[in-house]
Amino acid sequence: MIEAGSVTVKHPSSSKDDSPNDPTGRLPLRTPVSAHQREPVLDVVVPVFNEERDLERSVRRLHAHLRETFPYPFRITVADNASTDETPRIAARLAAELPEAQWLRLAEKGRGRALHAAWSDSPAPVLAYLDVDLSTDLRALLPLVAPLISGHSDIAIGTRLARGSRVVRGPKRETISRCYNALLRSTLAVGFSDAQCGFKAVRRDVAERLLPLVKDSGWFFDTELLVIAERAGLRIHEVPVDWVDDPDSRVDILSTALADLRGITRIGRALACGTLPLAGLRRRADGDRPGSPGLAGQLLRFAAVGTLSTVGYVLLYATLRPAAGPQGANALALLICAVANTAANRRLTFGLRGRGGVMRHQAKGLLVFVIGLVITSGSLAALHDVAPRAARPTEVGVLVAANLAATLLRFLLFRAWVFPARRPGTGATAA
Repeated sequence: MIEAGSVTVKHPSSSKDDSPNDPTGRLPLRTPVSAHQREPVLDVVVPVFNEERDLERSVRRLHAHLRETFPYPFRITVADNASTDETPRIAARLAAELPEAQWLRLAEKGRGRALHAAWSDSPAPVLAYLDVDLSTDLRALLPLVAPLISGHSDIAIGTRLARGSRVVRGPKRETISRCYNALLRSTLAVGFSDAQCGFKAVRRDVAERLLPLVKDSGWFFDTELLVIAERAGLRIHEVPVDWVDDPDSRVDILSTALADLRGITRIGRALACGTLPLAGLRRRADGDRPGSPGLAGQLLRFAAVGTLSTVGYVLLYATLRPAAGPQGANALALLICAVANTAANRRLTFGLRGRGGVMRHQAKGLLVFVIGLVITSGSLAALHDVAPRAARPTEVGVLVAANLAATLLRFLLFRAWVFPARRPGTGATAA
């Protein structure tokens, strides 16, 4: 029996997963959900606030869809966060009429608060949520939760921004959505493509560890949950969805955007300071990328690749210097070596295979190249300012020293940003 707000809700009893705890505190290995289940395997939460117009139609449509297509027992939970219209009465009636439905009421507003309460109490091994307007085509629901039921992934999200998605919405909402996700990629270096699509699912064992770390109770809840999960190396599966914008959306774009910016700043600060306890979110088998050595091995391989790159750089610079001049030769040689260096480190140092993410990795590698270019070109300019007639061997010596000085920074950027260990956990990146 749960008490949420002023309403007491009963739900079917179910025992929690009795998997043995890992002595390191990590999550156990993912296992498939048993095909023989009497209790709900999936709990779909529908968070609502003053949705008297759409609630009954949407819940009945969702219920009929799950009855027809979902092969396991399921439950629908209407999470009412402080509605002041007829929403509570409608939700109570639906819970009384539909055997797979229940509802809970919270005294305070906030989508994140509603999801936190509903997911924290649910005994189902797979937890999901979708927006009450059903903007997302329900045919994507089974593909969304299947990787979690099978034990393949930890979290699954619908995406409106991936190839294969079909989206109908106005240019204003489209621009805002793309700008927000671009902001996340540039500030927090996330790998998932769509943070705010109201169509997500998570395994319960993961939710039990994640939810205490998520502080936001509003619209930033989704983003914060995904950022923390990705940083911990959990596997995030993405499903392209068909999505039609709700013209009656009452989201206050300005206040939501400001709250999101505050959330990005807060989570970015926590990640930079290392105050988030991520170790308990890592899987037993997910500590390292398959085929990737530990830190010591990465340093050795990075040094070997760097040595070969430096030799190649010196040879290229000496060859290009007569025709391109010192600055031009430096830039061209560094660019060629940067592309080759990124490709070699991607495969040899960080253990990535396949074409997935190649262009993104090369683009980030080129930004790291710009840093190296600034360091080496600045060193060369400083040399010519101090000694305008410096001999060719002196030029080469200064450039090699500057290149080596940038190597440590390059390794740190490669490890933390270009090829972070969490990337293979995402469904969007092939490894």
